[in-house]
Amino acid sequence: MSNIIGIDIGGTSIEGGRIECGQIISYAKADTQANIGGETTIGVLKGVISQLIDGQTTAIGIGVPSVVNRRTGVVYNVQNIAGWDEVPLKDILEAEFSLPVFVDNDANCFAYGEKIFGKGRDIENFVGVTLGTGLGAGIIHNHRLLSDANCGSGEFGEIPYMNVKLEDYCGSRFFTGRAGRSGYEIAADARKGDSEAIGVFEEYGRHMAFLVKIVMLTLDPEAIIFGGAISKSFDLFEEAIMANLTDFPYPKSVERIKIMRSEQDNSGILGAGALCLTDDRQALSIS
Repeated sequence: MSNIIGIDIGGTSIEGGRIECGQIISYAKADTQANIGGETTIGVLKGVISQLIDGQTTAIGIGVPSVVNRRTGVVYNVQNIAGWDEVPLKDILEAEFSLPVFVDNDANCFAYGEKIFGKGRDIENFVGVTLGTGLGAGIIHNHRLLSDANCGSGEFGEIPYMNVKLEDYCGSRFFTGRAGRSGYEIAADARKGDSEAIGVFEEYGRHMAFLVKIVMLTLDPEAIIFGGAISKSFDLFEEAIMANLTDFPYPKSVERIKIMRSEQDNSGILGAGALCLTDDRQALSIS
C-alpha cells in the first residue's frame, strides 16, 4: 500500500495526511467542532478525508481520543467530543469512501508513529505520551504496540488527582485554569524571561513528575517520549520534572530512564496511516 490516509482526531482539530512511500505528501486540517460534536464532527472528518483522498488511495487509518473496538471500529465514550458515546466510525467511513478503514486510540497512533519514524525506532519498551487538550499514552512493548482489550491502556489522564483528575493538571486546562491563558502564550512569555510564566511551567513540571512516577511504577519503560502541542515547551518544564523525581523509591530507575520530546510533528498522522499496512508491528516498514 503506497497511498494511504492517516487521520489524527483531537479535541481541538482534526489533522490528516496522504502518505506515500513513508512521506506525508498532502496535509489537511479543520476545527473538530467538539462542542457541537455528533454528526457535525463526523462531517468535519469526512471533509478532511475528502481533501486528501485520490483515485490511488487504498486505505484509511484513524486515531481517536478514546477507547475503541479495534475489530469493529466502534468508538466509545469520547471525552472531548460531544455526542460521541458510541460511534460506528469504521462502518460510517467505509460506506462513505468504499475503502478499508482501521481505527485505534490516538495516543496509540502517536506511539506507533514514534516507533516507526521517530525516537522510538530502536527502543524496545517505551511510552508515548500526548500532551494537548487531553492526556493520553500509547505503550510499545517488545517493539510492538500493546494489544489490549479496549485501547484503554495508558489513559493516565483519567486517574484521580488533586480532587479532579490528572488530565486537568497535565493537559491544556492547567494553563487556562492556572493563569487564564493558553500554554502557548505563557511559553512565549517564559522564553522572554517573565518570572510568573516561568513559575507556571515549573508548577506544571511538578504535576508532570507525578505522571512520570505513575508510568514508571506501572510499566517501568526504557523511555517516555512526549508529543502534542504542550511538548513543544518541554525545555520549560523538563528540569522541574527531574527535580521532583528525587523521592522516587527506585533512584536507579530514574537514573536510567530516558525522558524526551518527539521531534516528529506528525507522528499521530503517520501512526494512524501505519494501521493500514500490517498487523506485524515489529516488522512494519512503509518506506
